[in-house]
Amino acid sequence: MRRRILPGFGISLGYALAYLGLIVLLPLAALAWKASGIGFEGLLRLLSAPRTLAALRLSLGGALLAALINAVIGLLVGWVLVRYRFPGRRLFDALVDLPFALPTAVAGIALTNLYAPNGWLGAWLEKIGIKVAYTPLGVFVAMVFVGFPFVVRTLQPVLTALERDVEEAAESLGARRWQTFFRVILPMLAPTLLTGFALALARAVGEYGSVIFIAGNIPMHSEIAPLLIVQKLEQFDYAGAAALGVAMLLLSFLLLVSVALLQRWSNRWAERTS
Repeated sequence: MRRRILPGFGISLGYALAYLGLIVLLPLAALAWKASGIGFEGLLRLLSAPRTLAALRLSLGGALLAALINAVIGLLVGWVLVRYRFPGRRLFDALVDLPFALPTAVAGIALTNLYAPNGWLGAWLEKIGIKVAYTPLGVFVAMVFVGFPFVVRTLQPVLTALERDVEEAAESLGARRWQTFFRVILPMLAPTLLTGFALALARAVGEYGSVIFIAGNIPMHSEIAPLLIVQKLEQFDYAGAAALGVAMLLLSFLLLVSVALLQRWSNRWAERTS
């Protein structure tokens, strides 16, 4: 009789579902129940308010754009770290994890001091008419900062395991470098790249600590949705805060489902082209 390392399927599945229910599903159910306290009309009134729409637009739009930028730059950085050897490579590789280890509040303060009008970069950017701190651009910069490591660390193992035989075969058949990259390498990396994109997106959507300092929190301009939730809690409007949380949860869920469908399509396309 073959012995399994883990208990039987029924016991393992029961433990997994119980843990998932207690850690994930139960808190989300409690959030939805609390949000129902304001009623459907109250929910529509809250979500249709101009200030709420502006905050949701900045949080979701900024997170989506930041994840797209991180997908491109993360692929480039991951490629350099895996394919090239240069002095200081290990230090550079360790710095990629800095947003993971750095407390979000410290990251926000550091970014604000750097990009403020009297900061090292902010003073120089101010001279050419670019203002970062206390603007939506500052929110975007903070979201890029916190989401960047997810793309790099997701891609690195796949890039390491990527065989170079296919690249050499493409070159031997007369393919140019850009053709080899876009027609051979990128299709194989697309599913993993989309995974890193989804992780960076999920992190940026709900980011608060590193964004709140550099955003300036100007209503209708640089105010993020998590700040509105905190303000609702400070006003003891727990149902309103829960309703905003549910709205962000649903919108984030729709974005992640879209990315998952795109990832599934890219997997099939990669199988057909391989």
